[in-house]
Amino acid sequence: MESPILFWGIILFLLGTLGIGVWASKQVKGDSVNFLVAGRGLVLPLAAATLMAQSVDSNATLGNTDLSATFGFWAGASLPVGLALCLFLTGLFYAKPLNRMGLITLPDFYRVKYNRLTEFVASIIMVLSFSFLLAGNLVAGGYLFQTFLGMSYFGGVTLIATLVLVYTVCGGLFAVAYTDAIQVAIAFIGSLVLIGFIGMNFGLEIPAGMGPFALEQLTAPEAGAAINWATILALGLGDIVAIDFMARVFAADSPETAQRACFIGSAGTLIIGIPFSIVALSAGGILEQAGVTPDGPVLFALLQSVIPPVLGLIIIVAIMSASLSTGDGAILGTSSVIAHNVLGVRHAHEPGSGDRLLLITRLMAVVITVMGVFFAIQVPQTGVLLLLAFDLGFAGLIVPLTGGLFWPRSTWQGALSCIVVGSAARLIFFVLMPTMFGADNTLLYIPNSLFTPAFDGFPTMICPLIGLVVFVVVSHFTYKPLAAQQVPIPSSEEMRVR
Repeated sequence: MESPILFWGIILFLLGTLGIGVWASKQVKGDSVNFLVAGRGLVLPLAAATLMAQSVDSNATLGNTDLSATFGFWAGASLPVGLALCLFLTGLFYAKPLNRMGLITLPDFYRVKYNRLTEFVASIIMVLSFSFLLAGNLVAGGYLFQTFLGMSYFGGVTLIATLVLVYTVCGGLFAVAYTDAIQVAIAFIGSLVLIGFIGMNFGLEIPAGMGPFALEQLTAPEAGAAINWATILALGLGDIVAIDFMARVFAADSPETAQRACFIGSAGTLIIGIPFSIVALSAGGILEQAGVTPDGPVLFALLQSVIPPVLGLIIIVAIMSASLSTGDGAILGTSSVIAHNVLGVRHAHEPGSGDRLLLITRLMAVVITVMGVFFAIQVPQTGVLLLLAFDLGFAGLIVPLTGGLFWPRSTWQGALSCIVVGSAARLIFFVLMPTMFGADNTLLYIPNSLFTPAFDGFPTMICPLIGLVVFVVVSHFTYKPLAAQQVPIPSSEEMRVR
């Protein structure tokens, strides 16, 4: 370890985060509604901060810089741009009606609007996708601890996973919200510190064809346009069915708070994420002047060789904050879906009877954390895992959610068909593609001569269209205009007693 400032600063930050999370456990009071949706009482500052923190993760910071430095501005910036678009669209169309329903988890909607089978299948897809999301953030932690604490990559992944698991299991969404508020403030400061220091000391020199005005990155397939648009769409639309985002929408104290929090979170995501993309463009020249060849993430090379330890600590803690804030949401959201929607455990209403949903959710948090560690070891890449997570939601889940809210003729048969066919199509493309979003497919690839890296990005755009066609066609042929056949969306008061 080269700098004791970095070492002890990281240790103190981790201990402080753990302490806040454990302290928040007092707010749970043995009630799963308090644990999962913070008693549905998040005020605007907390709701906005926790939405922003879930959006700004290690993929949108660390993965962002690696992609921008290698492929150009839009390759990395498409991550925060897509995430910001998601929050904007959620606020515009989804936040108010979903908050009014008084749901506990997002799959509850698929049960209320459609049926139990649709809820179950949607839940399985969400659990799988969020295992990838959690893994992407554990990857960042593993690299960070390996670089700055002298640990092995496996040890770093295990340490950050254990830390997040402990305070999430203790305090639930209260712990997540309180720690998120602090973490997003740190991420905001770290982003400004990073671009300010680089700009004042080295200047922001952007190589030709790599900057934000090199629009061929969005128009020419050979410049990565298909992958960049796939990234924006997978996050901008697929992330709408993110169980961690929606848990915060449900937890807001009113529909208006939920909507405003989404809009604030959207703006904050851009403010924090874009500077990382800009700095990455100058990183190659700066490191070349310093005689440094990156061995790992580009941003870590800058922190080790160029940026002073005190400023570096702020940026490191900002990256760690981003990783922790999304990791805790992924663990909480996924474990609640396993307990509540896959296993079918419901909230206990009788005082003194014990809340089985709370107990099972905490147990499932251990399971999902182990899954996240496994994927982080198998695919040690940041940005790619985030995109793979929301590709599945984009392919099969967003259409039934939107149709259920806004199309009266939607049916459970159409929704279930869309989920199964759209998600299956995406998984088939995944195992047949040698690359995923520009990175080698090291997780599961079946060698074939049908698909080459030139087709990368297109499966993301094709699969939701397949799902949409299936949804509309099947709903059309199964729709019956009888009151008994239509499942009404209940009021908030009705939902709260389920």
